[in-house]
Amino acid sequence: MELGKMGADQFLNLALLFLAVIILFKFIFRKAKNLPPGPRALPVIGHLHLIKKPMHKTMTNFAEKYGDVIMLKFGVRNMVVVSSPKTAEECFTKNDIIFANRNETVSGKLLNYNCTTIGLSSYGDYWRNLRRIAALEILSQNRLALFTSIRQEEVHFIMKELYEECKDLPVKVILKSKLSDLSLNIMMRMIAGKRYCGKDVTTEEARQFLEVIQEMLEFHGIVNLEDFIPVFKFVDLKGLKKKMMVLMKKIDGLLQNLVDEHHKRRNGSSKIVDDLSSSRKKRTFIDIMLTSQESEPEFLTDQTIKAITLSLLAGGTETTASTLEWAMSLLLNNPEAIKKAQDEIEEYVGHDRLLDENDLPKLTYLNNIITETLRLYPPIPLLLPHKSVEDCTISGYNVPKGSMLMVNIWKIQRDPELWDEPDKFKPERFDGKSGDGYKYLPFGAGRRACPGSNLGKRVAALTLGSLLQCFEWDKIGKVVDMTEESGMTMPKLKPLEVMCRPRKVAVQAFSA
Repeated sequence: MELGKMGADQFLNLALLFLAVIILFKFIFRKAKNLPPGPRALPVIGHLHLIKKPMHKTMTNFAEKYGDVIMLKFGVRNMVVVSSPKTAEECFTKNDIIFANRNETVSGKLLNYNCTTIGLSSYGDYWRNLRRIAALEILSQNRLALFTSIRQEEVHFIMKELYEECKDLPVKVILKSKLSDLSLNIMMRMIAGKRYCGKDVTTEEARQFLEVIQEMLEFHGIVNLEDFIPVFKFVDLKGLKKKMMVLMKKIDGLLQNLVDEHHKRRNGSSKIVDDLSSSRKKRTFIDIMLTSQESEPEFLTDQTIKAITLSLLAGGTETTASTLEWAMSLLLNNPEAIKKAQDEIEEYVGHDRLLDENDLPKLTYLNNIITETLRLYPPIPLLLPHKSVEDCTISGYNVPKGSMLMVNIWKIQRDPELWDEPDKFKPERFDGKSGDGYKYLPFGAGRRACPGSNLGKRVAALTLGSLLQCFEWDKIGKVVDMTEESGMTMPKLKPLEVMCRPRKVAVQAFSA
């Protein structure tokens, strides 16, 4: 028995010694390679066991302990996380081309036409063509100006719906559903030329679009082990891949219907009528792409058009609605800001008409509210991961080829060394400036920055200004719950419920 016990003790001691040697070897190897610091990793899984929700707060805790550049091991992949303006600038200037690529992921392949959407496609000729079409043909200043009336009409429609609900007495409103309907209608009218939802026109197709976009964003927020540990390629944990394939079939069917409708219209066999501006037809985004298809048929296939359309819908609906919900939540917790914004609108717009996009450049405080909301609650708190195509250095550390890069803009935009009272809602901090270099990155930076940022800010400012001009708002309870939902994006966990009653300008505009 004693010999047996001694043998077990010796085995344990040898095992501990072996483990200590491995840890020491890895430490020496990291130092020799001058890799960024990070917490201790486990064999095979690396640091995956340390990732807790919400991920941006986990990464913030790591940064506070190990520094502004850290390296984690996600299975077989290196993950570099940067959390300061200096390191972010280094990534998006000196190393911008090196980090211009994306990682191929299960969700990217199964939910984004094999990673061919604007946000997830690999850097190269194909991506440059996508970006050219988006930047010049669809989201340019001139093109957006042509669709100004669409955005204003949709905002006025949602204001009128709200007025009809609360004209007789204050009512409780769940704002997110209305903001989601508004965002979808604006995007769908620009993309396809027709309204999809609202009090009079809600369709099953509209509900399907909203549902599939929300579900797609949820899937992108799930850590899929197959992306980091290759052996899981042969195991469909929780049936995730099957669910994604079913979802993508729905998405593709909805998008193909849009493209087919436009093909038929161009061939003269049917006609799509813009319900709200039939007297003044505008070419839709799909029309624009189908015209380009005639000169670039090999590149701009129907699938490419669907991939671009999916990018526009995913980037321009739920993220805009969430930003507006966060903005209203912040304002309700800071009622003095509501009064200041309403006074500004009354000064520059008056009491006799509804504000429009031409008023927005004059409404400094209103724009500051949007800017401050995006600082506190960026749509994607950890920018979409980039991938290095060659070895490089960040802040003096060596970063190996193939490493994933994440930029923790949530930490950067709340860093007390960069911002005065960083967790406080202070729109006036942006007086005279729209952001401050790499301290403020809600839409990313460099080659892979969001091409739709200008559209998103226009819609958000016009909608928020109209809500404040037309209605008085009161929170339910002492304070609005500001808990975040975990995932790739950062919507509110609890939908905003608020009391709404019309102001004089809404009565004048909508009572006739």
